[in-house]
Amino acid sequence: MQNLIKGMLEELGEDPDREGLLKTPERVDKSMRFLTSGYSADIDAALNGAMFSVDYSEMVIVRDIDFYSLCEHHLLPFFGKCHVAYIPNGRVIGLSKIPRLVEIFARRLQLQERLTNQIAQTILEKINPLGVAVVCEGTHLCMAMRGVEKQNSYTITSAMLGMFRDQARTRMEFLELLKLRGGSLSVTGLPLPQGSHHLDD
Repeated sequence: MQNLIKGMLEELGEDPDREGLLKTPERVDKSMRFLTSGYSADIDAALNGAMFSVDYSEMVIVRDIDFYSLCEHHLLPFFGKCHVAYIPNGRVIGLSKIPRLVEIFARRLQLQERLTNQIAQTILEKINPLGVAVVCEGTHLCMAMRGVEKQNSYTITSAMLGMFRDQARTRMEFLELLKLRGGSLSVTGLPLPQGSHHLDD
């Protein structure tokens, strides 16, 4: 990878042998491997068996989970917050493991739509809840730094499974709870859109 980065610097018209760039290929190599470490992560190992039988059937929400990822179209960052809810069906997942799941899927070359779905589907597969809801709010530098250059725009994506898809009242309860404590979610319509699209110019 370091040779490729050195070649890219040359293609950009830079001198990779000048003082400020001598260690840039090494630094970028380490940075990219960290930012894409989700590819090598083992989901079962990350969950570490933290799934428990509990007689609880009300909504569980972990909100305002920070995430940072890389857009697969331009390799530019996008970042924001993820909100996750599920309704247990006799089993719960350790609360700290939900941010861990978000981290694993965010540390890949991603689309926000795919990231949202992967989090929801994994929770569904691991504990078979009555429903799962995931909402991600992201700012995309591929829209802010280039292309349309709209610095104040952000993207909201959602995945609603089980009761959250089938029952409007359950969806509304989730969305109303997200708006508590000064949440940044601005969408109040039902249902939330199943994904948004990137400008790919």
